[in-house]
Amino acid sequence: MLAVAGYHNIQSDLIPRLATGFCAGMARTGRTCGAVSGGIMAIGLSLGRSSPDESNDPCYPAVQAFLNGFITQFGSLSCQDLTGVHLGTPEGQAAFWASDQITRCTDYVTHATRLVVEIVDQYLPRSSP
Repeated sequence: MLAVAGYHNIQSDLIPRLATGFCAGMARTGRTCGAVSGGIMAIGLSLGRSSPDESNDPCYPAVQAFLNGFITQFGSLSCQDLTGVHLGTPEGQAAFWASDQITRCTDYVTHATRLVVEIVDQYLPRSSP
């Protein structure tokens, strides 16, 4: 989310704070990959509505495209599936670091960021000339 915010010249000290709980498959629960959660937040930051009475479009189709693209690339949205370890246990954390899984996580974040930028550019409403 932070990288995409920077791409759109959005600066806020709140961004890393908001995203912290999503790391390690949502606070080490092994659920949705933090790169996926961050990607969804970044799409919302770029395409989301400003009030409840506004439409969810183009945000929802963009999120769907992002999720489909991530699954196509990596086969899952689950942190535990992607890393092969459960980060909620000391054994899982040790295995994560011993097998250099952080490199794979960096790949997930990099791919998610690129995918979000491509999708947002595709769905961002264009102003008329």
